[in-house]
Amino acid sequence: MFDVLVYLYENYWRPDACPDHAQLTRKLSAVGFENDEIQEALSWLDGLAHAAQTHAGSQGPLSMRVFTQAEQEQLGEECMGFISFLESAGVLPAPMREIVIDRAMVSNGSPMSLEDLKIIVLMVFWSLGEEPDALILDELFVDAADRLIH
Repeated sequence: MFDVLVYLYENYWRPDACPDHAQLTRKLSAVGFENDEIQEALSWLDGLAHAAQTHAGSQGPLSMRVFTQAEQEQLGEECMGFISFLESAGVLPAPMREIVIDRAMVSNGSPMSLEDLKIIVLMVFWSLGEEPDALILDELFVDAADRLIH
């Protein structure tokens, strides 16, 4: 599913630029994605659109987030730390954080890998038509092992 999401991010500059589900399914299939993977990604994107509507303006800027036991198990320490990092950097406001957590909770894999969470964060920005700043894009795309330390 995450490969399909990355493909959509790289090939469609915003969600409304994507064709309808039937046409998109044909395009993704022609590129080589499996039907199950395509359907899972499209369902996930539908949930993302719903979550964006549900959580818009749902939390104030000073709200504090306490993770449930299920969220802690699904996200793991590394992902919860990354979410906290993005919040403290001022790039992931509370409503967006809630969308990220919502979408992470319906994704496979427990605990979730940091790479998959980064894709979710990227897709949340994409779905809202927002471009993260260059430093955050670097954080989302560049593997820490590939960074050069000066």
